[in-house]
Amino acid sequence: MLTHESLKSLPSHVQAPPYSLQDVTPGIVHFGVGNFFRAHLAYYIERAMGLPGEQHWGIVGVGLRAGDRAEKKAKDFLDQHGLYSLTETAADGERRVRVIGALQDYLLAPHESEKVLALLASKDTKIVSLTITEGGYNIDETTGQFRVSLPAVKADLADPKHPKTVFGYIVEGLRRRREAGVGGLTILSCDNLRKNGDVSRKAFVGYARALDAELAGWIEQNVTFPNAMVDRITPGVSADVAADLNKKSGLDDLQPLMAEDFTQWVVEDKFAAGRPALEKVGVQFSDDVADYEHAKIRMLNASHLVLSTLGMMQGISYIDQVLSEPKVLQLIDEHLDGDVIPTLKAPNGLDLHEYRETILSRFSNPAMKDHVSRIASDSTSKAQVFWTETVRSVLEEGRDRTRVVYCLALLLEFLRGQREDGQSYEIVEPFLSEEELKIAASDDFKASIALPAFDSWRDLLTDEIKDEIATARRDIREKGILPSLPL
Repeated sequence: MLTHESLKSLPSHVQAPPYSLQDVTPGIVHFGVGNFFRAHLAYYIERAMGLPGEQHWGIVGVGLRAGDRAEKKAKDFLDQHGLYSLTETAADGERRVRVIGALQDYLLAPHESEKVLALLASKDTKIVSLTITEGGYNIDETTGQFRVSLPAVKADLADPKHPKTVFGYIVEGLRRRREAGVGGLTILSCDNLRKNGDVSRKAFVGYARALDAELAGWIEQNVTFPNAMVDRITPGVSADVAADLNKKSGLDDLQPLMAEDFTQWVVEDKFAAGRPALEKVGVQFSDDVADYEHAKIRMLNASHLVLSTLGMMQGISYIDQVLSEPKVLQLIDEHLDGDVIPTLKAPNGLDLHEYRETILSRFSNPAMKDHVSRIASDSTSKAQVFWTETVRSVLEEGRDRTRVVYCLALLLEFLRGQREDGQSYEIVEPFLSEEELKIAASDDFKASIALPAFDSWRDLLTDEIKDEIATARRDIREKGILPSLPL
């Protein structure tokens, strides 16, 4: 396995951390230590810590869940002192491998609650970062407010000093900071959300206000929530992929990781207690984050979701394989050109048509082995984030809605959990109840339109549009995916 000792004898083609691990102290606490975090935020912090005087930005990861899988991840990270390898792979197959040492420690909150709280309250902690998924911020899409009615949230509000949720942990940590006179910090979302910093503020201040209005006021005055746009395709790593990565790198890594060679991070420069010199390692600081964010979410993430649902229903494993079908490529091309780009404001200096070509090239990278099941999970939450502005713009402006209607029908038919060859697949929709999933799986083509997944554009769905969605859904089921594409 990877250890501090094994760093002394890495293969010549593997880059070691560009700093002494003994010099690193933690300054960041991160909730949600998944593959994207390790390939994105941790990757940038790793490079920043290679700069003079930047070694106080080490990361302590926090896992909120117990169970066998969480326990194994925690053990692997601890056994390897937080070290792991990242293989960056270009479309032409060229690889670059580095060992990342930015993850200094890993705490499993159900077993180490007090350690997590003490770390959040520490004066050395300057940033709390998050990758808790698009649906993890507990915002009601209808009211736009934080949902205090969620059972886990209610439990934390009843016993705030023994939290279980990310909101409970961070707000209790902030309460302790206020009590100790330590001062505020930055809460930095790295999730694919429109205005993710604003959403984070609404979530954490909303929780705090339900607990203690004065504490909520202190947070509003002393904690910053920068908006940020993040982008890097980071596929899941199966046991076979892990073995292949280790074989090609020559390492014995318990948690190897792969990502494309493209990466982007655009952030507002609003950090309450300092930040790493990220501008020196490729991060863009901008007051124009929203436009970058809209372009990425509405073009890349939205297309990704369409491709993943198509792939799941066709029984295809990887995104590049789905896109290799000319008719599917034509659908995505026409959807971007006809529905998205005309209703999207481009960031300064970004040609949206060139950006479209970059996206399609990245999706076509066979080295990524980007599983459709990974992207299709929690599709209803993602659709409300990735599709809403395009759906609303097309319907409000009276544009040709054929492709938008098809995508909405596709989402509903996907939720049925059945491939076009009759085989079943697992539906991972944490924010749909069992009753709602039964409605989605029924043969009533219109009943599913009442699901919460459609709340963000429900006011625009006339009876005529509902009939069109039902007809498109019937076509998908009866004709099959490719014959039903609206080309």
